Amino acid sequence: MDSRPEAVGPQPRTADRQPGMSVRLKLTLSYAGFLMVAGVLLLATVWGFLLRYVPERALIVPGSTGTPTGVFPVRSNLLHVFAPRAAAVLAFLLLFGLVGGWILAGRMLAPLTRITHATRLATAGSLAHRIRLPGRSDEFRDLADVFDGMLEQLEAHVAEQRRFAANASHELRTPLAISKALLEVARRDPDADTGELLDRLEAVNTRAIDLTEALLLLSRAEQRTFTREPVDLSLMAEEATETLLPLAEKHGVGVKTGGEVATASGSPALLLQLATNLLHNAIVHNLPEHGTVRLGTAVRPGSVLLTVENTGEQLTEEQVATLTEPFQRGSDRARSGHTGVGLGLAIARTITQAHDGTLTLAPRPGGGLRVTVELPAAAPHPGG
Repeated sequence: MDSRPEAVGPQPRTADRQPGMSVRLKLTLSYAGFLMVAGVLLLATVWGFLLRYVPERALIVPGSTGTPTGVFPVRSNLLHVFAPRAAAVLAFLLLFGLVGGWILAGRMLAPLTRITHATRLATAGSLAHRIRLPGRSDEFRDLADVFDGMLEQLEAHVAEQRRFAANASHELRTPLAISKALLEVARRDPDADTGELLDRLEAVNTRAIDLTEALLLLSRAEQRTFTREPVDLSLMAEEATETLLPLAEKHGVGVKTGGEVATASGSPALLLQLATNLLHNAIVHNLPEHGTVRLGTAVRPGSVLLTVENTGEQLTEEQVATLTEPFQRGSDRARSGHTGVGLGLAIARTITQAHDGTLTLAPRPGGGLRVTVELPAAAPHPGG
């Protein structure tokens, strides 16, 4: 009995097609056929011209030629002379069209061959290959450039997914390993403080639950499985502020909100999570004391803005560029008493992209971070 595991999931399907002529051969026959048709039309035009302007018979003037004087049939003799030469010309055009068409088709299709080779490499899993067709822009080179851009995006996306999977595995394994170690210590020492053990297990379990919920939220945002409705970002900012006000007071951070009504189209739950994540990040990554956070909303032509700005340590452009990567933590996160799971800004970026918006991070000149979310404005209601 065959013990090999069966393939799970959809398998790639190869089209069952009968073999046919290559594109190069089709182009060759097309070139040759067109040349033959043009040659036939040209010869027919010449023959019609001769029939029109050459008389059917000609009178031979005495002394003009070496032939006897009389009337001779010119057209019939012309046909005997013209027909074999016309056939020779057509045969030459056919041979010339086949050979020349084969060469020209090969030169024209050479870029397509390179594109096909790159496609097969990508299908086999090699995304590092690039076509990079030389020369000026044309249809094939535009296609190659678009394909190179797609390969570059796919390679970056696959690399990001691999890093995310490795980091998620590590983050999920850490609380499980800690729980296992705590239980082993308790087993070896029955007289240990059970209350302390339970507190530590609860903290580790809470972190694992938070991480799992963050991963599920990230997956939901990426799939865009939500219903869109008008959402006022200023209300989301106020609600997030009310939720995280105790955390801000604990860290000695003052939170200020303001701005105008900014209505976007999206999921209220996800946009509230977006504002909450940005505010939470601004609170826990702030100055040790007397820090501030400012939330503001604004309206632009065709879009709405949510801005979260906080004081903090001086950041460089290089540091800011990595903050939206999953599980990336700034230097001050390890010192924070409420570190989170390292997915706050990554989830914020994913929620923003799922709502067709942009999330921009920039270091503040005096230290800290400025985060700007720009979303498409909600379409006004008819008659509103």
